[in-house]
Amino acid sequence: MLSKRMRQIALFAVGLLLLLFTNACSQKMYGAVQFQSLPAGAEVINLKDDATLGITPVVVTWESSDGAPEYVTIQVRKTGYLEEILSFWVNTRHKSRDEAQAQPQPISVELKARK
Repeated sequence: MLSKRMRQIALFAVGLLLLLFTNACSQKMYGAVQFQSLPAGAEVINLKDDATLGITPVVVTWESSDGAPEYVTIQVRKTGYLEEILSFWVNTRHKSRDEAQAQPQPISVELKARK
């Protein structure tokens, strides 16, 4: 039979392991996309929530609590050109925002002029 002190140490060790495991599983992961358009200066809109992500060229970062990829649909538009809609997966595999922005996924679109 374990002494009271040994039981306390065992419970402390189990608690510490659970805490470490929980923190490791909940670490935020990041992914980034570099949007470019021809011509530059097009607005990039996330169609999930109609949020403007920026004006090309622009790097946009996504965040995930589990590292799972995110399926994204965006619209690229510029006055005088036809809108383009693109869908793609953002891989959230980086441990920091800076690391993700240093290695963004490239997305390029060539807009066609309106007639």
